[in-house]
Amino acid sequence: MINVLAAAAIAAASFEAAPPATAAPQPEAQAQPALFAVGDADTTVYIFGTFHALDGHTDWFRDNVRGAFENSNELVLETLVPEGPDRSQLSAMPRYRGLMTPSASFLATTRMAIDAGRSQGMQVNNGADMILRHVAESEGKTVEGLETLESQLNMFTKMPPAGTHEPRPGEPVPETPPMDSLSKSMAEMQAAWKRGDQSVFVRMLTQLNATSPVTYRMMFTERNARWADWIRARLQTPGTVFVAVGAGHLAGKDSLLVQLAERGIRSQRVN
Repeated sequence: MINVLAAAAIAAASFEAAPPATAAPQPEAQAQPALFAVGDADTTVYIFGTFHALDGHTDWFRDNVRGAFENSNELVLETLVPEGPDRSQLSAMPRYRGLMTPSASFLATTRMAIDAGRSQGMQVNNGADMILRHVAESEGKTVEGLETLESQLNMFTKMPPAGTHEPRPGEPVPETPPMDSLSKSMAEMQAAWKRGDQSVFVRMLTQLNATSPVTYRMMFTERNARWADWIRARLQTPGTVFVAVGAGHLAGKDSLLVQLAERGIRSQRVN
């Protein structure tokens, strides 16, 4: 259960502030992460599935992804996290203080996911969201969020506690420690993201829905529905927009793409 929740957090949540910058790693390979597009005669909305912490060893910001980004007038992320302060500093700010409560176990679970990612060399500073935001700002593009940081934090504090399974008498103890297992899951998810493989995220979402349907509904179904409404409304305004959300939001039976299709908006994969 913890592994599924933590994996979901890194695939679909973006509230964690970036850690201090480290030496830039050298790219080692190219990648083809999933990119989709919807549009009409005078509007195009690109929808890119991101991974919020990456090892920085892959040249993913190229070809179709780079072209779509450069052709866009604005970048839209899940939310805009204030840059600079870490989470403890955020909790001291009056507007966030009531949302950063110790009872919000999902925040601790997400921290576990980020720690597991770091063990694989993955850093938020290398994450696709952070890279896109910095390039957009340097190019003078408009950068917006689909939801406020307050609403995202409030969602996490309202989620049910992450369950843990205590072995019953006579039940074998798992051979792999939880953090080792989570680190392996994080590496698997990152590899899947790099090659544009949605199947790993579908499996993760299916497990999450089975083990914690309330968390699944709050984190994916409801947010995907709101974002689909936002895109439908945005299509009424001419222009080109690059929307970047966690890759988990583009997979499974309740994905953002499925929600758009239910509203009569068909998507096309372009990468």
